[in-house]
Amino acid sequence: VKHIQLLKLQDVVALTGKSVTSIYTDTDFPRPIKIGARSSAWVAPEVEEWIKQRIALRDSSSKGDPQ
Repeated sequence: VKHIQLLKLQDVVALTGKSVTSIYTDTDFPRPIKIGARSSAWVAPEVEEWIKQRIALRDSSSKGDPQ
C-alpha cells in the first residue's frame, strides 16, 4: 500500500511561501481535504506537483531571455 502524506497548513506555507489567504483563495492551488471537524490538510503530491508546475512555467518563460 502506497502511503500518501498529508500536509498541515503551516507545512504548506513553509513549502510554498504563499500566505494563508492565498492558499485558500488561489483557484490554481490544490484544495484541502477535511481530516476532522475543524482540521484540513493538503495532499503532499498535489502540492509538490503545483510547485513543479510553477518551476516549469518559470523555465518556459525565461527561455531565450539573455541572462
